[in-house]
Amino acid sequence: MAMHNEPAPINLPMNGMIARFVGIVAIALGFVIGIYGLEDTGAPWLQTALGLLATGMLAQGYALYCRVKRMQEHKDQSKS
Repeated sequence: MAMHNEPAPINLPMNGMIARFVGIVAIALGFVIGIYGLEDTGAPWLQTALGLLATGMLAQGYALYCRVKRMQEHKDQSKS
């Protein structure tokens, strides 16, 4: 079995869709758990909710990055 040292091509549309889905779910769970954390003082739910909100925002940012890169590649291919 031969080993190839070539990197696998990056699938920006699929990565972007996965990041969008993860971001939406993480933000929604962050809000739901945050509401529960505000009602139940002293529990670590509020910190968990803030972590989920931050994760969701980072995932949405990565999805936006994938979208911009894909549009740049599409623009560069149409010029050629």
